[in-house]
This record gives sequence, C-alpha cells and structure tokens, in this order.
Amino acid sequence: MSEASPSWYVYILRCVDSSLYTGVTTDTERRVKEHNQSDRLGAKYTRYRRPVSLVYREPCKNRSAACKREAEIKKLSRQTKIKLIGT
Repeated sequence: MSEASPSWYVYILRCVDSSLYTGVTTDTERRVKEHNQSDRLGAKYTRYRRPVSLVYREPCKNRSAACKREAEIKKLSRQTKIKLIGT
C-alpha cells in the first residue's frame, strides 16, 4: 500500500499589519478563505487583520505532528520565522 499524501499541515499567514499567524489544518486553501471571509470560522486574531495571505505550508504525518510543529514555530522569534518562510 502506497503512503497517502500528508493530511495535516502547519501553516503561517501574513496579516495586513505584517504580523504572522501560525495554525494547523487539513486544507490550507479552505482555511485561508475562512480566515479572510468568515467571522465565525476564522481565528479571532486574524479577523481584525485581514486580508491574510499564506506564506508558508509544511506537511506533517498526522494531527499530533502538526500540533507539535505548530508549537515549535510559535516559540520562534519573529526574525527566525521570517527566515523560515524565506522572505
């Protein structure tokens, strides 16, 4: 049986105020749309910093791995995050 493509991702969004938001999802396209358009589904943090754009996405094996990686990224300094996303 071949290994399926990763089902979980950790992602970083750049907000209109240049701040960075990190999260996990199974569908980055849908999640970015939720952050930009939904007052119910998007994170409270991004709701007031729209529009947001996807600047980084990293595949993970499962939800647990994605959440662990998200926690690691959130602990990084802004400067280190900017190096990670390559801008």
